[in-house]
Amino acid sequence: MIDLLETPLTVFHVAACLFLILVVLLQPGKSGGLGAFGGGAAQQVFGGRGATTILTKVTWWTAGLFFVTSVTLAYLSSSTGDTLEKVSSKSAPAAPKDGK
Repeated sequence: MIDLLETPLTVFHVAACLFLILVVLLQPGKSGGLGAFGGGAAQQVFGGRGATTILTKVTWWTAGLFFVTSVTLAYLSSSTGDTLEKVSSKSAPAAPKDGK
């Protein structure tokens, strides 16, 4: 059951991470940053302060989703109940019985 939830959540987490990187890079900084490539046109459409507000809200929401998925994935990975010793003994080949 946990594996059924963990895989789509991991995909969503990676997508949120990539989108967060993109949104942060599009925000204009003190020197303009990468906002000069695409953010300059958005400032003209939304006004000088409007684009910053929209990008800031999108950044906060995406960062919040990233945080929630991070905590959820950490909880799911630690709540399996198997110790590392049990997991490694299941995947390790069995030792020969004659002592060789």
